[in-house]
Amino acid sequence: MAESFAPLRRPPPSARHAGQVFAALDLGTNNCRLLVGTPSGSGFSALERFNRMVCLGENLERTGVLGNAAMGRALEALADCAARLAARKPDGLAAVATEACRRAANGAEFLARAHRETGLEISVISAREEAELAIESCAPLLARHDGAPAARRALLFDIGGGSTELAWLRLDIDGTPSLIGCASLPVGVVTLAERYGAASFTAAGFAAMVSDVAELLSPFDAVHCIAREIREARPEAGVRLLGTSGTATTLAALALALPRYDRRLIDGTVLTHAAAGQALAALSNLERGAIEAHPCIGPERLLYVRPGAAIFAALMHTWAAPYMIVADRGLREGMLLRLIRAARHTGQHGFGQHEFGRQGFGRQGFGARSA
Repeated sequence: MAESFAPLRRPPPSARHAGQVFAALDLGTNNCRLLVGTPSGSGFSALERFNRMVCLGENLERTGVLGNAAMGRALEALADCAARLAARKPDGLAAVATEACRRAANGAEFLARAHRETGLEISVISAREEAELAIESCAPLLARHDGAPAARRALLFDIGGGSTELAWLRLDIDGTPSLIGCASLPVGVVTLAERYGAASFTAAGFAAMVSDVAELLSPFDAVHCIAREIREARPEAGVRLLGTSGTATTLAALALALPRYDRRLIDGTVLTHAAAGQALAALSNLERGAIEAHPCIGPERLLYVRPGAAIFAALMHTWAAPYMIVADRGLREGMLLRLIRAARHTGQHGFGQHEFGRQGFGRQGFGARSA
């Protein structure tokens, strides 16, 4: 059954291209993800979602390069994606790599190898482009109130494997976001897990991780005065957090006490500061066995749960917004929406991977403004 996804703005009916298929591939530090969808109404219906943990950034912080084993895992996942795409025959494909390939000395060499072996042409995007795409997919959630007071500012965060992306947003009266400023912190769940090792499972290690991340958040807050705005905001002009990461969705699953993970219940959930704090405490106190056995976490994420919780704890400590929106959507959904919009604007069928890559994500229609 297709999964419905609607963006913020509705194009005219005559501009829709029902029946076309588009695909977005995201090769991150920790995961390789593929999303295939078809235009539906103002957005798209998801036909297929693929997600495999590949740990491409394994030991990257220590060595500065992508390791052979990590590249092998990623190539296997990419070959699987290529086979799925061959079966789907999409009219348009966007394939991007993020922090691991941005940082690694052999990132470009690896992507050239991936192209030779799988046929996939993968482009490295900047941290700003990554943030803009996440904003695009999450914009509809900022327009919804769900019982919480309307907000005039929002802070979007994405806790990744090798970095944490921040975007400070101004919201128009209808919830439409404009980007005020963004930052990419060189810390994610993989980098913290490798830096702290077994110490991440101790109380002292967890506190040290929180302190390290809070120090990295401080310059962004100093520039944009976010904490002060949260303290001084009136109820009708508040600030919300919006989390798109696996850590945020896991916290929501714990807050809702779900027996198993269900994206339909998670995406768009609004948590109060108190509820998010309670879920964080529960997550950070889980023992190894409980993490592995938890139906919303699982053994493959064992090493990354506490580092993710530490990053979230630092975010909550620095920016104690009264509400947090949880989004199970992000980079891939933003790419798919831009592919569909580009095809609608050009009226072009067969809007392929190579053409999309040349246009560049940062120049396609979001209209982000610098601070």
